[in-house]
Amino acid sequence: MNQAMDTPAEPSNWNRGRVGMASLILAESSFFAVFLVAYLFYIGRSLAGPYPADVLEFPFLATVCLLTSSVTIVWANRQLERGRRSPFAAGLFATIALGGGFIGFTAIEWQGLIFEHNLTVTTNLFGTTFYALVGFHAAHVLVGLALLTGVLLLALRGHVGPEHAERVELLSWYWHFVDVVWLAVMTVVYIVGV
Repeated sequence: MNQAMDTPAEPSNWNRGRVGMASLILAESSFFAVFLVAYLFYIGRSLAGPYPADVLEFPFLATVCLLTSSVTIVWANRQLERGRRSPFAAGLFATIALGGGFIGFTAIEWQGLIFEHNLTVTTNLFGTTFYALVGFHAAHVLVGLALLTGVLLLALRGHVGPEHAERVELLSWYWHFVDVVWLAVMTVVYIVGV
């Protein structure tokens, strides 16, 4: 008999959750790639202002908030793996607060763009592509915040323990994805496109 048939298969680290999250991230990466290319294609093609250089300021504080939140979610998950539930909840809360800060800075930026500079989705190509790209990213951040908040509420009720660390890690993959996408969006919109 064939010895390969008698040997049990090695366990894989790629379970359904990991494959599912990796597939979601790949699909969403394609989605964002289309928006980034569209934004790059339409840079400078608006017939009327305002133009990016006229109204955009580099989102330093928003970027710091979002990138720091990747550190706090990793720290939180390490605490959960060690069975330290209170530090886990604190790290998750910090991640949510930092993500909320990012959304708050985005809202302030949009308020200024809309009410001070009259830049809306219908103003010109810049407005259309800007709000589509940055808006879809913000929507992904909000989805992540909703998921993180749900986990935090479960954790505060004592329903999240070390046995759930892998699931929280998968959620952190999504959060890191949102951060990486922000780096691409920030580079294209606030550096290349200005």
